[in-house]
Amino acid sequence: MTKLKVIDLFAGCGGLSLGFKKSNYDICASIEIERAFCQTLEANANKKELILNFDITEEDKYINRLKSHIGKKIDGVIGGPPCQAYSIAGRINKNNKMHEDPRNFLFESFNNILREFRPNFFVFENVVGMLSAKPHGINVTQQIKNEFINLGYSVSDDFRNCIFDTSDYGVPQKRKRVIIFGYLNSKNNNSEEKVEKFYKEMRSRTTKVKTVKDAIADLPKIFPKNISKKISHVSNESFSEHQPRFHNQRDIKIFKLLAKDIEDGNNKFVTSQALKDIYKKFTGKESKVHKYHVLRWDKPSNTIPAHLYKDGLRHIHPDSSQARSITIREAARLMSFPDDYILHGSMGDKYKMLGNAVPPVFAKVIADTVKEII
Repeated sequence: MTKLKVIDLFAGCGGLSLGFKKSNYDICASIEIERAFCQTLEANANKKELILNFDITEEDKYINRLKSHIGKKIDGVIGGPPCQAYSIAGRINKNNKMHEDPRNFLFESFNNILREFRPNFFVFENVVGMLSAKPHGINVTQQIKNEFINLGYSVSDDFRNCIFDTSDYGVPQKRKRVIIFGYLNSKNNNSEEKVEKFYKEMRSRTTKVKTVKDAIADLPKIFPKNISKKISHVSNESFSEHQPRFHNQRDIKIFKLLAKDIEDGNNKFVTSQALKDIYKKFTGKESKVHKYHVLRWDKPSNTIPAHLYKDGLRHIHPDSSQARSITIREAARLMSFPDDYILHGSMGDKYKMLGNAVPPVFAKVIADTVKEII
């Protein structure tokens, strides 16, 4: 059977692509603006894949190269514009004036690729916050829907029905995302029925919930040690990407306190207010949101965000004796990336690319479903 040919836009480190590859699709090309992310894509790509390190809005710089590589016809386009501007966390950031953020309109570049190649289908992924975003007073959801329809694609009537939680699909992480599936209209192809069938099939593919314990319990333990100003924890075993960021003594003390509280079943510090109080007690500062969250062994992780690269306080390891935030390897496993997937860049780059990614296990469910209905 001939493989379906796909382009991945806003490819990140390749989580969406990896899921489609595992479903036997041909990822012909990927476009990504960040160099470290592209190096990661290149490290995991086959020889035929074209990795384009470009700003997707500068089409004149890459479109001819893209066409010459893949030809005139492509089966699908997958991807999702950067989601920080739509996210609740992004809106809380006072420096992020949502109406001025160009990321709110990068879906236009996604649509330009649809217009150029006219694929049979597309998969557009984004955060739930997209559904209520109104930069410049514009209802982003309605605009996106209108443009897809104007391009000749059938999509769901209500994008609120397009929300999925990856923890329902074998990913050990609570992570809600909007998945918009579109199918190109043509005579007698029943595009509206295909869209409806896609969502029906997706809802039927849920599986047993995987927990933090399932994902990371077998990894070597890493304990706090006073080694230097740059290293706060040292492991006795070597395991790829399994070294936590540096933590000061105050944070180590807080991590141990919070994890031990849960281990002992006291649960004195699990409410938002209690966590805010802990923050004030140890730092002397007020916070409108609670800073800390300890992962639970018996549940999926909380959502791993892109800003994990600069904030690890909301992803504290559940073992109080380790008193630390999660490592890159643990983040990768909670995102369902296999251990042999190569990541390039700094520690910050790796945390960021994982937080931005689509979990490959969930991506494969999407890919399998598309293949089933087209």
